[in-house]
Amino acid sequence: MGQRLSGSVAIITGASRGIGQAIAQAYAKEGASLCLIARNKKILDELAATLPLSAAQIMTLALDVTDREACFQAVTQVEKYFGRVDTLVNNAGIYRSKTFLEYTAQDFQELLDVNLFGVLHFTQACLPHMQQRQKGSIINIASTAGKWGSRNQSAYNVSKHAVVGLTRCVALEASPYKVTVNAICPGFVETDMFDAVKIEAAQSGNTSIADFEKAALSRVPLGRFTQAAEIAGMAVFLASADATGMTGQSIQMDGGMVLC
Repeated sequence: MGQRLSGSVAIITGASRGIGQAIAQAYAKEGASLCLIARNKKILDELAATLPLSAAQIMTLALDVTDREACFQAVTQVEKYFGRVDTLVNNAGIYRSKTFLEYTAQDFQELLDVNLFGVLHFTQACLPHMQQRQKGSIINIASTAGKWGSRNQSAYNVSKHAVVGLTRCVALEASPYKVTVNAICPGFVETDMFDAVKIEAAQSGNTSIADFEKAALSRVPLGRFTQAAEIAGMAVFLASADATGMTGQSIQMDGGMVLC
């Protein structure tokens, strides 16, 4: 068992499943104390009970990341309980697939509220104390959808492009304070969210789930979908002392879908 994050404190949003859950498991193994955040407290508590942490090393908070006041209150609670926040992982996100003309303004707003403004709220809540301490890492889980265009997910892509842009801008402003800000851009990752993506994408593309999977895999040189644990490994690196020289980056983990 590694201890690259021993003694550190991390907040992970969207921690109840998928990539967020995998990051929580990886951080716990690396010795970090954790605040796990999602909307379902029961699932968070069940996850917390499986982690190799003492009761004093973990807390769970149920909230909606679109609620700015709740986000700030959560960070205040974490700082009061643990004394600080060393790492913020902005992972909470939602997906919706429609053709551009089928998307409503409300669809765009809801995706932006969660995928962008959830990141904004927690980052603005955590950054002041990180800058004051001149130490900290912020890791945004974006998407390859934040790096290029794709059919039938314009609202989702817009929200993830915004996260990539925000990552770069905040990294520049935080760098004088030795706070790093990076994004991970996963491609197709085997999670329950991806199962839902398959259904929506197949419907919006007027194809079968099997054909969608075949088409998706044909775009991946490695010939397989990424695992959530692989994304978690990158999140561990970005939170560790090994990554203090990296900031403002949007790192693709997509099996080689786009080489740039």
